Amino acid sequence: MHFLASVLQAKSIVEVGTGTGVSGLWLLRGMTEGGVLTSVDLEAEHQRLARVVFTDSGFAPQRFRLIAGSALDVLPRLTDAGYDLVFLDGDKVEYSEYFDEAVRLVRPGGIIVFDNALWHDRVADPSQRDPETSAIREMIKKVSDDDRLLSILLPVGDGLLAAQLIG
Repeated sequence: MHFLASVLQAKSIVEVGTGTGVSGLWLLRGMTEGGVLTSVDLEAEHQRLARVVFTDSGFAPQRFRLIAGSALDVLPRLTDAGYDLVFLDGDKVEYSEYFDEAVRLVRPGGIIVFDNALWHDRVADPSQRDPETSAIREMIKKVSDDDRLLSILLPVGDGLLAAQLIG
């Protein structure tokens, strides 16, 4: 994540799934000086922990914006084409809907990244039909079928699907 933010010289990133701030920290480290991370999570406790991680790592409060709430409620209120990178690591069942919002949010040349694209090796196994695995498969198909995107599936960790908005 640090690499992607750095290569893009990212000034503005949105993240769905704050967690304890690990991914956000790597994103902040790769961003340009003064860049702002917007991170959305349902759990206020996750955001409290992330705030501690970010400030203890030397990032000023102006460098991150933590929004508590459902991603599907928050993302529609964010600025069209206002982000260099959109990182999605929230509710897997909502990935397809996140995709629709992410394409709107990312600027041309920007990158959309989905975490857990291999979902514990379940995505490649057609016998796995649980809601999360099915939703991830649907999202991968949407990304691969979209002519506006250039994508790659990276077998790193539990899989990262990265797609650049071309044009």
